Amino acid sequence: MKPLAELEASGVSAVLADIDDTLTTDGKLTAAAYQALERLQQAGLRVVPVTGRPAGWCDHIARMWPVDAVVGENGAFYFYYANGRLERRFQADDASRAEKRARLQAIAARILAAVPGCALASDQAYRESDLAIDYCEDVPPLSLAAAARIAALMQEAGLTAKVSSIHVNGWFGDYDKLATTRRLFTERFGLDLEKANREIVFAGDSPNDAPMFAFFQNSVGVANVRKFETLLAHKPRYITRAAAGAGFAELAEHLLVAKSRRA
Repeated sequence: MKPLAELEASGVSAVLADIDDTLTTDGKLTAAAYQALERLQQAGLRVVPVTGRPAGWCDHIARMWPVDAVVGENGAFYFYYANGRLERRFQADDASRAEKRARLQAIAARILAAVPGCALASDQAYRESDLAIDYCEDVPPLSLAAAARIAALMQEAGLTAKVSSIHVNGWFGDYDKLATTRRLFTERFGLDLEKANREIVFAGDSPNDAPMFAFFQNSVGVANVRKFETLLAHKPRYITRAAAGAGFAELAEHLLVAKSRRA
């Protein structure tokens, strides 16, 4: 991973970012990280969080944060707020989501019994499409080996499974953060991500960001991504000096300085 200073930021027009431990620090969205989002948007860059967090949170984020859209539940949907209303685009229809949620409940019960110390994520009630098992957010931290065990149990049950910095997420379907980000940019912004790749920066910190790290030429890990180096199928190309929200603010400053030089 190269130092952030080596990222050529000229021509960047959009910033995508994971939320937990990328925008947030110790579970909190700092003023500096939130201001970085706002400054980027005010400078004319598109800003899109791409997160494993639930639909309930993403409703609020799309409405209230200085963002242009949000991709949630690891790609189960994207939301955006326009013309005074929230627009929602899901990968599956209402009936299919309801049927899958019932199946996920049974899988969750088996995982909780098999991996002592884990729990349903506290935000599970606000989810539309996926199962989130907490291994270190609101429970005493479990090892990465325990997180891998949870992911393996999900896969054995037929789910796609991804480890984040706080949860292990599982869902029925072959979509991920990247697939739905592609759909968002095509449908909402009229951009082909293949052609616009150099115009976009993605920032993340954990294994569920690996598809984004692999695809984007301007992929950035905040410093705490090093915790997951052994679990990353693909590493970010660049890395910040600072961790978590401070690392994102560092990235934003790098992009804004480059933009001011072009002006």
